[in-house]
Amino acid sequence: MRFGVIVFPGSNCDRDCQYVIEEIVGESVVPIWHKEDKLPDVDVLILPGGFSYGDYLRTGAIAAHSPIMKAVIKNAYDGGVVLGICNGFQILTESGLLPGALLRNKNLKFICKSVMIRVENSDTILTSKICNGAVIPMPIAHADGNYYIEPDGLVSLKENNQILFRYCGADGALSDSANPNGSIEHIAGICNKSGNVFGMMPHPERVSNPLQNTVDGIKMFLSLQKKCKI
Repeated sequence: MRFGVIVFPGSNCDRDCQYVIEEIVGESVVPIWHKEDKLPDVDVLILPGGFSYGDYLRTGAIAAHSPIMKAVIKNAYDGGVVLGICNGFQILTESGLLPGALLRNKNLKFICKSVMIRVENSDTILTSKICNGAVIPMPIAHADGNYYIEPDGLVSLKENNQILFRYCGADGALSDSANPNGSIEHIAGICNKSGNVFGMMPHPERVSNPLQNTVDGIKMFLSLQKKCKI
């Protein structure tokens, strides 16, 4: 199988994703420049973290109108698997592929640290190798990670089991102190209703190398590999 990693001006986690997929997962990766208007033949698309277009105007807003995004949107509507990490999540909400929006962190500061997240739905292409309710450490690095959605949209997320991860304490409990950015209902990651487009603020690619003695993130890439090879 092949992964495609979209590269925008300001992306800074594209190489991290490429390394994990090639060296740890053992699959091939195609970097895709944002000015392309067609996608190569790939099984999974990743929109990586970073600061596309310097986060000018609004995080992800300009990147959502890059030439490649028309192809990304069509691919998603045709059932293609898409994962947006951090800035990639912001781009997916700005492009309409995922509901809601990523607002400025509640404390109005950039946050870079390890947090705990709880898996809310293990029955997806992204989370099939992780147990429901599992609590895993994962780093975040963002200034605009405060997920928000209107009340009706939140109801829909819950009814369709679209909430993938929630920020939590080490014991899995939800609390304001364990919610680093003020996200509504502690939401750290979601998927679309069809279950083929995923967005998350934490960085699984940064905890996927055995040399770091932490490989919780690799389970997500292995889940994608398994599902897309069936």
